Amino acid sequence: MVNLNAINGVSTLVPKSQNNLNMSPGDAQADFAADLKRAIANVNHSQKLSDRKTEALAKGEIDDLHDVMITAQKASVTLQTSVEIQNKVIESYREIMRMQV
Repeated sequence: MVNLNAINGVSTLVPKSQNNLNMSPGDAQADFAADLKRAIANVNHSQKLSDRKTEALAKGEIDDLHDVMITAQKASVTLQTSVEIQNKVIESYREIMRMQV
């Protein structure tokens, strides 16, 4: 079982507290944008780390195959989760656009 809080990039999208209910729409938008940028940066970092470790293994600079495979799997799960979140957001947007006012 995968602990979603352990996946970098996804855990930053979880609301920090209930104090967000008193935020203005502009502050909420800025906060969401910052959280989204941080999440994307974390996904990118995990992908780059996996690439560096895989390359180092291929060059013979490191010999810990388990660490390389774990890092690659974490990067894969993080990317897959991000894509699924993106798909759900797009699906939700389309559903909202189909609503009649």
